[in-house]
Amino acid sequence: MPQRTDTLDVGRLGLASGEGRRFELAVPIEPLVLGGHDYVVGGGCVTAVLDASRTTRGFAFRLRYEATVEGPCMRCLELARRTYAIDVREVDQPQGGEELRSPYLVEDVLDLAAWARDALALALPHRIVCRDDCRGLCPECGVDLNLAGPDHRHERPPDPRWAKLRELRLG
Repeated sequence: MPQRTDTLDVGRLGLASGEGRRFELAVPIEPLVLGGHDYVVGGGCVTAVLDASRTTRGFAFRLRYEATVEGPCMRCLELARRTYAIDVREVDQPQGGEELRSPYLVEDVLDLAAWARDALALALPHRIVCRDDCRGLCPECGVDLNLAGPDHRHERPPDPRWAKLRELRLG
């Protein structure tokens, strides 16, 4: 089992320019709140591979992991359990300007938990569903359309524009 860690002090690694190290770590990921619902990573932790390398003026990082996210389906509200593969990179070059600074590296301490959580949040689809062909809930009665079958229908209310014609008495 990899060592659980929220942060990594890369300054203490003693890497010279061009050197790198690979770590296998257990990184905790806090639940995400999307649309008012909690989505949690199974086990609350992921096994991640971190590649850290020293550049001439800073660091380059690569983080890879798979996370199984659980929470309500955004269509039918049943449990959705989907796995996402994450592969992200960060660089920190202090003399390279603001766009080459990593918000996750502060005084040579890399905030792995925040980076892993943000990377997962950005990788999630617009709607988390239990399955790709989920039909959702009926807008009329709220029944789960995945279980209701193809015969589920509602009689349409009469069109209010025709209400005056129903008042006509012919013959």
